[in-house]
Amino acid sequence: MKASAFVYPWDVNGDPEAPARVADLGVAQVTLAAAYHSTRALTPRHPRHRVVTAEHAAVLYPPDSARWQGRTLHPYASGDWAPGDAYGEAAAALAEAGLAVHTWVVLAHSSRLGAEHPHTSVVNAYGDRYPWAPCIAQPATRAYLTDLAAEAAVRPGARGTELESLGWYGLAHLHAHDKTGGVRLGDAGQYLMSLCFCPDCRAGYGGQGLDPDALAAAVRTALEPVWRGAAPSDGGWAGVEKLLGAAPANATRAWRDDRARTLQEAAVSAVRAAAPDGFQVLLHADPVSHHCGANAGADPAHILSVADGVVVPCTGGAGLLTPFAEQAGAGTVLAANLTVVSGMGGSPRTLAADAARARDLGATELRLYHAGLASDGDLEEVRAGLAAFA
Repeated sequence: MKASAFVYPWDVNGDPEAPARVADLGVAQVTLAAAYHSTRALTPRHPRHRVVTAEHAAVLYPPDSARWQGRTLHPYASGDWAPGDAYGEAAAALAEAGLAVHTWVVLAHSSRLGAEHPHTSVVNAYGDRYPWAPCIAQPATRAYLTDLAAEAAVRPGARGTELESLGWYGLAHLHAHDKTGGVRLGDAGQYLMSLCFCPDCRAGYGGQGLDPDALAAAVRTALEPVWRGAAPSDGGWAGVEKLLGAAPANATRAWRDDRARTLQEAAVSAVRAAAPDGFQVLLHADPVSHHCGANAGADPAHILSVADGVVVPCTGGAGLLTPFAEQAGAGTVLAANLTVVSGMGGSPRTLAADAARARDLGATELRLYHAGLASDGDLEEVRAGLAAFA
């Protein structure tokens, strides 16, 4: 079973030993960030630095000026954390070490975009904007994300791509000094707090037969018991229907599912049009379509008819693979994403057993998060685990 390790360009550039270190883990591939959100990352072995602060979402290569000239929404170039063609430099070094390189592209997740263009952000039923979450229903945002997907995915020498955040982002987000955990919202509360009420979404709800003002009021009313802690909001989609009512809940989902599905179709088509033959396109995905976040909610049957496969979060259990495995055909890639950084909740010590369990549930490949962030001890466990699994 092929394994790929996630890597940032700054893990590699300036560290001549990094490519061989990654290859020595026993992986055949790397998933290398080409467009990424803001982050603060450790680099435990780098000879020049120990912490990299990526101040804002950026592409990690020089963007095509002709593609973006005159457009209000455009990707941001990276700063000194990834200067020049940081992606290209790292990709060349990793390929020289015998590793297949696939791009890692983060799409609908950019706090800088929301800060500079507030109208592009998801706005909740209370009027609060989420600057990290572009509304994927807005035509200009959809066009921007589609073109960004094509440009960032198809970098020179890349054999495939993994598209992250290609769907709705909502309230849940590990923001700087996050203080949103004081009330347990549960799955249903998260959904209601992630519903967007920008002008495009209000019009979309109207097209589903809903009055957007009445819907926003109903969301606020439904959440009141949650704020008081008097009513749990768990129960998956049934919990949403309980809080909001079945008819309006399903009308909102119909609008949001359509916007996510058609964006995914457009982005994958744009990548394929720009890519060479045989280029693999995967999406980071969750099999529950109303879920928000980096692993975009998707209907398994639909997304597997659009992309070559999915990357599925499996740390702590591989159960999310099952709905995708039930819809997979010959050649479908189901990559189990396992965190191998013990300080981030991963379990590199149990990698062999976790990989075997994922394989039993239908996984065809492994993804290891994250070779650059892991300690030396974690990497040794990964090396041993992959050897034992093989």
